Amino acid sequence: MDAGGPIAERVEEIYRTESRRILATLIRLLGDFDLAEEALQNAFAAAIATWPRDGVPENPRAWLVSAGRFKAVDTLRRRARFDAVATELAKSLRTATAQAGEVPELEDDRLRLIFVCCHPSLPPDAQIALTLREVCGLTTEEIARAFLTTAPTVAQRIVRAKGKIREARIPYEVPGLAELHERLEIVLHVIYLIFNEGYSASSGESLTRGELAEEAIRVTRLLITLLPEPDSEASGLLALMLLQESRRSARTTADGEVVLLEDQDRSRWNREQILEGVGLVRQALATRNVGAYTLQAAIAAIHAEAPGSAVTDWNEIVGLYDLLNKIDPSPVVELNRAVAIAMRDGAVQGLLLIDKLLATGELPDYSFAHAGRAELCRRLGRNDEARKSYTRALELMQQGPERRFIERRLRELRR
Repeated sequence: MDAGGPIAERVEEIYRTESRRILATLIRLLGDFDLAEEALQNAFAAAIATWPRDGVPENPRAWLVSAGRFKAVDTLRRRARFDAVATELAKSLRTATAQAGEVPELEDDRLRLIFVCCHPSLPPDAQIALTLREVCGLTTEEIARAFLTTAPTVAQRIVRAKGKIREARIPYEVPGLAELHERLEIVLHVIYLIFNEGYSASSGESLTRGELAEEAIRVTRLLITLLPEPDSEASGLLALMLLQESRRSARTTADGEVVLLEDQDRSRWNREQILEGVGLVRQALATRNVGAYTLQAAIAAIHAEAPGSAVTDWNEIVGLYDLLNKIDPSPVVELNRAVAIAMRDGAVQGLLLIDKLLATGELPDYSFAHAGRAELCRRLGRNDEARKSYTRALELMQQGPERRFIERRLRELRR
């Protein structure tokens, strides 16, 4: 098959947009992460081999799930000569495959997978690493960069987590109501991380990964329907994602270059998502059980409703960051607060706060801290400092559009 032909492009598109959902279904069917991952690769290899001849099936996802399951049976047959467990699993899979001509498409397979990855018997760092790897398809290197650690450390966490799931026979299911609330916090946190990777990709040539952002929103909606009563933080997270996602089309130029918030064409923001998000924020705030996601959503709502950056209520935003820093303190929250203070009180005040924050040593490798400092120095005419900070940010940045934006800033300063 022509590597650049339309069938190859279609296979690549399906892999990019559907492979994690297919993997989630295969994990449910096979009960084993590694076997499901191997089956996924074998299914796409079969598609590359047969679709140019037979055509793309009407339901590619169901075809790939079925192909993956048959490939898993073949794999287990080969292993069965050496492994009694593989023998039993192969028998059960052959029976199930014979009885079901087509795999049902269960929309909540990825939600089930998130709950498996976030099982309380796994350490929190392993929960996050496993979810980002299996649900989102991030590489160990991408996860390591996101959490300022090493790829071997992330890989070890993932291997241990899979072993624990296998040994403890953790069920592939959404927990009952008694357990649901106990595990809700970590699940919301992981969905938030999935959305963040979709909203601002950690690496690559695209500013966003739209399929991840959309999947995080879809899964959160599904999660909310499972809750016996409204949860303000689940609603707050959905509101935050909708409000952030509403700006996606305005965040880049036609050729994919970064457009800063203050320069965006707000007429291109998605008003339907903004209306829904603002409504959810108001409902969450009305409960008076306000958490970090609701406060972040409230900040996003102020941006969404302002006609422009110059008339944004920066005083209200600073106040919300003050509250956020009390209930969920972090260096990144302090950095965002410093930027808001720069918009309210001037670049000098914001720069003092960022310098103080960097002096603590908490964000030495956070590219946006150095880029934020560089931007304030540039506005103040402190060009030598701006160049140094932009250069440091460029050393740390892995994403193509962000790198090109910083390179443009450096060229402007040199002129």
